[in-house]
Amino acid sequence: MADQASGGQVPVVASLRDVRRLYRMGNNEVRALDGISVDFQRGEYWAIMGASGSGKSTLLNILGCIDRPTSGSYEVQGRKVSELDDDELSEVRGNHVGFVFQSFNLIPQLNLLENIMVPLFYQDHPPEDAEDRAVMLAKRMGLEDRLDHRPLQLSGGQQQRVAIARSLINDPAFILADEATGNLDSKTTEEILELFDELHREGKTILMVTHEPAVGDRAGQVMWLKDGKIDSIETNGKTP
Repeated sequence: MADQASGGQVPVVASLRDVRRLYRMGNNEVRALDGISVDFQRGEYWAIMGASGSGKSTLLNILGCIDRPTSGSYEVQGRKVSELDDDELSEVRGNHVGFVFQSFNLIPQLNLLENIMVPLFYQDHPPEDAEDRAVMLAKRMGLEDRLDHRPLQLSGGQQQRVAIARSLINDPAFILADEATGNLDSKTTEEILELFDELHREGKTILMVTHEPAVGDRAGQVMWLKDGKIDSIETNGKTP
C-alpha cells in the first residue's frame, strides 16, 4: 500500500477502546461485549468470527453506528462517535459506512438504480452526479441491463450486487458486511467473494462478519470472538 511504501503510517478508519455493551434482562446482566480494543486500518480486509452469542452482531451494530457502547470509546475517521446523538450518528452512518446484509435489505418499491442511491437520500447535499455514479456502479456489477428492475425481479446474486453497489455509492471509510453470502448458492457465493477480493485489491477497507471458515480464509485478518471478548486475532498475510 502507498502509505506503507512511503514509510508513512496507514490511517486508522475505525478504532475501539475497551468497548463494553451490557444488556439487562430482568435481574441479570448480559455482557454482549466485554472490553473490545482494536484498530481497523485503511485497506485491511477483516473477518469477524465466533460462535452464536459470541458478540458478533453486537459488535457489528456498534461498528455500523446502529447501537452505542455502554462504556468505552469508538472512533470513525478520528471522530468519537460513541459520544454523538442519534442525528449525528445517522450522519456518520450515511457518510462513512457502507452496509452489505445477508438479506440484502433492498427497498422493494424502488428500482435497482434508486436502491443504489438510497444512502445519498439521507445526505443534506447529495452530489449532483448521484445518478451517474449509480449507473457506473451498476455497470461495474454487470447490471447495466437491469436498471429499471425492482428487487423481486432479480436473482439473489443480482440483489447482493445491488447491495454492494449501494455500499460504495458514498465512498465509505469501510464496508461492513454481515454474512454477505449466507443466502447464496455456492457458485454465486464464489462470485460475490471474488468481488470483495477485487474491492480489497483496490484498497477498500472491508469488515466481514461471518461464520464460514472459507470466507474467513479470504481475509487478511481474522478476529475470533468468544463471550464478548477477543479470543484471538490471526493474520493470513494477505495484502491488496
